[in-house]
Amino acid sequence: MTTLHISTNKADLDVPLIYQFISEQSTWAIGMPLPVLERAIDNSLCFGAYLDGRQIGFARVVTDCATFANLVDVFVLPEFRGRGYSTQLMEAVLGHPDLQGLRRFTLATGDAHGLYEKFGFTPPARPASLMERYFPNIYSN
Repeated sequence: MTTLHISTNKADLDVPLIYQFISEQSTWAIGMPLPVLERAIDNSLCFGAYLDGRQIGFARVVTDCATFANLVDVFVLPEFRGRGYSTQLMEAVLGHPDLQGLRRFTLATGDAHGLYEKFGFTPPARPASLMERYFPNIYSN
């Protein structure tokens, strides 16, 4: 059985693959321009998931590495789903030394609640205290 390798080395990331998935197949960022994704990667803690040197998954964390983190852009390519790779990716994210002792770790999901609940994520304890500016179609023409 092939072992999943997870790395935070940005030089290893297959940016064209990440871009293709996020801008064409994701449910959250269809149409994202490549320069926006590149800037997001440059300013985030990124996790690439690899099988035999081929990238099959990705996760990105926006964080100050002290008090707060927000998990975004998590995916495993469709042909590799159902094999536990998303769980392994989440274990690597939550085990990263820069993400320990945070006061708040957030994420938004439309369909993966079961995965994230396994790692202690819950609905906000105080949802009335949360606010957002949300532009879901910002990348649409």
